[in-house]
Amino acid sequence: MSELGEAFCLVCGAPPPLFGERMCEPCFRKRVKLAEVPENVPWVRCARCGIVELQGKWVNISEEEVWDELIQRNLKFHVDAEDIGIAFETRRVSDRHTLIHLQLEGVIDSLLFQEEYTMRARMANGVCLTCTRKAGNYYEATVQLRSSGRKLSEEEYENLRKTLDLVKESLSDDPMFFITNEGPVTGGYDVVLGSKGLARAWGRHLTKEYGGQVVETNSTVGRKDGIDVTRLTLLYRKPGYELGDVIRWRENLWRPASWAKDGAIVERIDRQERTGATWRDLESSQVLARMSEHIVVDLINQDSSVGEFLDPTTWTMASIRLPWDHKAKTAARIARIEGEWIALHSMAIDENVSIE
Repeated sequence: MSELGEAFCLVCGAPPPLFGERMCEPCFRKRVKLAEVPENVPWVRCARCGIVELQGKWVNISEEEVWDELIQRNLKFHVDAEDIGIAFETRRVSDRHTLIHLQLEGVIDSLLFQEEYTMRARMANGVCLTCTRKAGNYYEATVQLRSSGRKLSEEEYENLRKTLDLVKESLSDDPMFFITNEGPVTGGYDVVLGSKGLARAWGRHLTKEYGGQVVETNSTVGRKDGIDVTRLTLLYRKPGYELGDVIRWRENLWRPASWAKDGAIVERIDRQERTGATWRDLESSQVLARMSEHIVVDLINQDSSVGEFLDPTTWTMASIRLPWDHKAKTAARIARIEGEWIALHSMAIDENVSIE
């Protein structure tokens, strides 16, 4: 029995120590819980692609991440709890039901609480917005791959198409970055996409890596919530030449060295000259030898201006005028231009082939 004036437990009258709102430890533990844990928690997975809906958003996460999210979102800890620790293990009951066994630890008013609970995660099938739109052939943009100057080969179109996968990997994991339809068409290759942003990012990548031009056209297809709904058509024209090719332009032979914003930087073959040319300037250019057709040959004899090599087409000795930047190298890059071998000066793009 507490003496008059001493503090005591408001529930049972026990003497100090007291905790919380003046309760002894047994009464405090009986009335206070470290956490409130629901018996059942729902979550939704797309029945088509398997991504998960979390707080109104569809995300691509693993099941372990789903359990973490459900625990963090559904456990309500005591407002005064400190030093909280959570451990859990799961046990699959069926395709839809998984039991999450929880061990919780925390401190409330200097008292250590340790509690165990079991929470049932109940999965429901749904259909994400992306799959809904895919099923309805939804699209926002069409990218048209075309060429100028010459017809591209099937392999070249395949290489252009592969860059879309690289662009998707480099961007954030947006569920709208999907392909609705694609395939060859007369004069090129079309890719229909679910996102205008992806289409524009791909267009920027194509011009950076392959040069060329991009033309955008927007068309209005309706209105939603008072706003025009538009679709984007992005036309990409790849130039008929590539970096390192030999082209005839303004009656001389040149090699494109790098892409510029509005054209290309070209280097003249017969002398040290470098200049910029716009796409319109280069429309009249003619590809005489593609980079893949060049050959690197060993020079058997040479002087200051002429070198001798074994012609790989006839297996006889042939002479060639050395390029202006040759500087006594033991090999030369050559291209066959209109029936004659021409030696090419060195450019940065040639570095993948060793010439000593």
